[in-house]
Amino acid sequence: MPQIDARTKVCAVFGHPVGHSLSPEMHNAAFEALGLPFVYVAHEVPPGQVATALAGVRAMGYRGLSITIPHKVTALEAVDAVDDTARIIGCINTVVNDDGRLFGTNSDGLGALNALREAGADPRGRSVLVLGSGGAARAIAVTLARESPPATIRLLGIDAEERERLAADVRSKGQSSVLSGELTEETLGQATAEADILLHCSPIGMKPNSDRSLVPPHLLHRGLTVFDAVYNPRNTRLLQDAAGAGCRTIPGLEMFLGQAYVQFELWTARPAPRDVMRRVVEAKL
Repeated sequence: MPQIDARTKVCAVFGHPVGHSLSPEMHNAAFEALGLPFVYVAHEVPPGQVATALAGVRAMGYRGLSITIPHKVTALEAVDAVDDTARIIGCINTVVNDDGRLFGTNSDGLGALNALREAGADPRGRSVLVLGSGGAARAIAVTLARESPPATIRLLGIDAEERERLAADVRSKGQSSVLSGELTEETLGQATAEADILLHCSPIGMKPNSDRSLVPPHLLHRGLTVFDAVYNPRNTRLLQDAAGAGCRTIPGLEMFLGQAYVQFELWTARPAPRDVMRRVVEAKL
């Protein structure tokens, strides 16, 4: 690790809890690989204290932050500016400090979009099915509508108010064809049959309930691309079933890495050493 002194630029993750985070080891390995005078630390920030913590970032000159649960929404209101996409999403996961001015953005959606593109599944002009309407679904759907508009985005979820709010926000980004409906066995079957890309954005299948899947195996079909935002376990039940059905599969690990690449490049203005960052995370998972 490079020498740490008064010239070292500090980045950090704010969360509660935060002890499980893979980000410090990943980003520090990346800084070291490029010989950059940066260090990345983890800070346990209690609920309700993120605005105070951000004031400390201004005072101490931290260069950047990762923001995680439960602070993504409240942090958006405590920074000086946010980009349009993050404002529509309604939360941030990244902060850049430029001479005391804190700029917030959300790299989750770009992480997912870049993972789709790198797998040969750019959503532009395709039929996309999004399962869920929470934070991950919002970040991905809004980013797709802005950066690579699908022909159709269909949203299926169980919270009608949350789902309709997301549909309206996606339409506000210029996505003219947005369909929204309750998640039932019937609607899931029809939507999956018509989809080119399925984006699973619910927590179903996450450890310790890794034997579960929201999508019955018989609905999956060859030619479908299946992306699962769950990254622990790496190979979820949904992805196992999708591979068995001949689908192209994209694990949630790719979204986690993709959003981290975006953060690294915003803080350092240097291309992320992707092989280094991937190696660290894969070793931990």
